[in-house]
This record gives sequence, structure tokens and C-alpha cells, in this order.
Amino acid sequence: MRAQSLLCPTEAGLYCPEGGFHIDPLRPVERALITHAHSDHARSGHGAVMATAETLDIMRLRMGPDFAAATQIAAGPQRIGGVEVDFHPAGHVLGSSQISVTAGDCRIVVSGDYARAPNPSCAPFEPVDCDVFVTEATFGLPVFRFPDPASQIAKLIASMDEFPDRPHLIGAYALGKAQHVLALMRQAGYDAPIAIHGGLQAICDYYIAQGVALGELIPATADQVPAQLVLAPPSAFASLWVQRFRDPVIGFASGWMAVRARARQRGVELPLIISDHVDWPSLTATLSELAPAEVWVTHGAEDGVMRWCEMAQIPARPLRLVGYEDEAE
Repeated sequence: MRAQSLLCPTEAGLYCPEGGFHIDPLRPVERALITHAHSDHARSGHGAVMATAETLDIMRLRMGPDFAAATQIAAGPQRIGGVEVDFHPAGHVLGSSQISVTAGDCRIVVSGDYARAPNPSCAPFEPVDCDVFVTEATFGLPVFRFPDPASQIAKLIASMDEFPDRPHLIGAYALGKAQHVLALMRQAGYDAPIAIHGGLQAICDYYIAQGVALGELIPATADQVPAQLVLAPPSAFASLWVQRFRDPVIGFASGWMAVRARARQRGVELPLIISDHVDWPSLTATLSELAPAEVWVTHGAEDGVMRWCEMAQIPARPLRLVGYEDEAE
């Protein structure tokens, strides 16, 4: 079977005619396979959803118990219509997966969002042999070369040591990034209580229940928060909540902090370049490692990846699915 017949882009997203399902559809469909629970990939209103147990749990937490008419846990290879599907760890957030779709001698792997740097808060990326690899390109330009995450945590701890009387308020997205930063802090040996905004509580509690070591967390709700380090979703920094902290050091954890202009626009004093996506060297190394017959590119800087594939003599095509946006991460 030709790859273009196995999966094809439609207005609702990538569609498999042989299996009668969409992958990360943009609108409600009869049957959806979901790579992970970020809102640009996981939406409510589908007839049936297949995903990892963790992704389904997080979708319930974020969307309510009735986010889909029916759900099915992805557990090993399964037949759907005339194809075999399987879910493989993507290294992005807890429960995140690449989805392989196989029919005859053709296998396509849809990576969703993925990362190759070690992340103590989720399972690592699993390379899967394939004929076609669908890659994200969130940071798909040579300028994006991320430092070791441990160096960014060391930078945060050094700032806390230098300014012991100033609370450090770090912006981190509620699913994945906040838990990533917390787990890295604990891995670095920081064992003091860390305060978290209420918007992070439910997902942090779920990660802890799944065995991810986040240490002692306390609510950042009192007028006097007894912790030097406070994590909050970015939206909290535009609210009155932030005014309870006197002379805070404002930080933000994101791959986008590699762009100095973005840090300045946000008023970030302490930019932390910590990403849950592949940077340029990791993305291109992954394509070299997998050596697929073809690459499909979506979610981000497609032109940069297309050019690299041209130089590497790997056929490539942009998907440019309407409605898919660069993840704020």
C-alpha cells in the first residue's frame, strides 16, 4: 500500500481510510487516536477515543469525564479495520505517544510531539523503524540548539542562592513543563518545599500518583507563601495573584526562551531554556537515525526541515494541516 493511501490529510486532520480513524483530529470525529493530552492535539466531542491510559486520564482531568462517547486504552498492537496500530513512547509529556499505522509492507509513524533529551517526568522516546516518519517542527530551525536542562536548573538554583530574599516565580505550562521542572529540581537535590499555583495542582497530583517524584509541594495561595520557589501557569502572571509577591524574580521555562526577544517581551528576568520538544540537532539526528523512505513535516518551521531533508536526499512533504498551531510549550 502506498503511504498516501494509508494516511491522508483532510480538513479534520490526518485520516486513515482503511481504519476509519483520525489521528489528533482538529474537530469532533467518529473515531480518534490521540498522541497526547495537550489541547492542540486532544479535543473533546469525539465518538470514540483511543490513547494511552495516562492520556485518557489527563483528558478527563482537563475536559471532564464526558469528553468522548467512548474510550479505549492503547495497550499493544491492535487491529482497526484493515490496519495495525500501536503506541510508542514519545518523550514529550506523561502518556505521550507516537502512533504507528501499518498495512501490508508500509508503516507510518506519527510522532505527535516528541523529545530526545532525558526527562525524569515521562518515558523516553522510542525509535520505531518506519517507511514514513511524520515529524513536528516546532523548533525546526538551526538556531534552536538547547543546552542541557540540568544547566538551566543549576542557573535557577544559583539565582536563588544569590537572591535568597526574593521569591522566584517561574512560569511553566500546566501539563508537562511544570512537572518537568519540578522533577529536574528534585533530581538536582533541591528538597525544600516548592509552592505551586492552584492551576497546576490537579496535574501535579496525577503525576505523583503515577510515581513521578515531585517532592513536597505546597499551595501558593496564602498572602505569605513559605517557599522561595513558586511555579505557576503563564496566565497567572497577568493576574492580581502575582502582586502578593514582593520584588520577585520572574522566570519562564520554555524552549522559546532561546529567543531573547521573547524573553524581553514577557519581562522575563530569568529565562530557562527547558523544552519538551526536539531542538534542531535532535530533530535532524532522529531523521538520520530512523532513515525513513519519506518524511512528512507539520507543526512549526516546516521549510527548515524540508530543506534539510532535501540536502540529505530524503523525500519530504509539508502537511500544513489547517488548525494545527505551534505549541506554546
